[in-house]
Amino acid sequence: MKITIDEHSGFCFGVVTAIKKAEAELQNGDKLYCLGDIVHNGKEVSRLEALGLQTINHEEFARLQNAKVLLRAHGEPPSTYEIAKKNNITLIDATCPVVLQLQKKIKAEYDAVGEKSQIVIFGKKGHAEVNGLVGQTNNSAVIIENKNDLSLLKYDKDISLFSQTTKSLEEFNEIVKKIQSSQTNNSFKYHDTICRQVANRIPNIRAFAKENDVVLFVSGKKSSNGKILFEEARKVNANTYMISSPEELDLSWITPDTQTIGICGATSTPKWLMEQVADVLTKNK
Repeated sequence: MKITIDEHSGFCFGVVTAIKKAEAELQNGDKLYCLGDIVHNGKEVSRLEALGLQTINHEEFARLQNAKVLLRAHGEPPSTYEIAKKNNITLIDATCPVVLQLQKKIKAEYDAVGEKSQIVIFGKKGHAEVNGLVGQTNNSAVIIENKNDLSLLKYDKDISLFSQTTKSLEEFNEIVKKIQSSQTNNSFKYHDTICRQVANRIPNIRAFAKENDVVLFVSGKKSSNGKILFEEARKVNANTYMISSPEELDLSWITPDTQTIGICGATSTPKWLMEQVADVLTKNK
């Protein structure tokens, strides 16, 4: 039985940068807080918390004084920076450059059109990145999670569409077509702001899933891109299973006919966790 770890899976560069910044601060012996889970993977969060990283929410952040706080790759709204300045909080800003560029684009659009035009964000409501994006518009942007939410739009106004960086490019293009067919009398601009590091993983994950008899997709339950990539793998291989740790592995998935097992994961899945899954499988061959 051959066990293969997908070479294209694992942390994207934005997550790698955030974790390296956290580790560097912790090695200095400094007390470091992180605003929200540094990555949507419970095992990696636990590893860093064991090194001294303390995860806090926004309510706790607002009460903090004279402290050092890491901002994760997802980015934050302007209000977070205002609180930090007011409370003398030193920020270690690990916002992903792709997200930062998107925030700037949305802010520039909002500054130019205000609320005369609808700024629409294709993304998951409540997601950390989306909260940061909506914050660039004084919280006036309309969030749509899928094509069913298009009824929320006012087609008698101009529309400017952006996307959360980790969304499906295929779904984004479908939404663009539907808005174009409905928006006949007013302006419609759309901006493809999907990170290709994530989008390019879809064809890779499909190919990897096809190559293996059984696929184990390792991902934290909170990971948005994990859910997208898992579904893409399962579309081409029904024997695809999502687990968040080796403890969730069910050996009954591996039948006597299984010759190849593929292990892959989200952009928030550490390589060491996929390797742990491979080790368990190797011991139970």
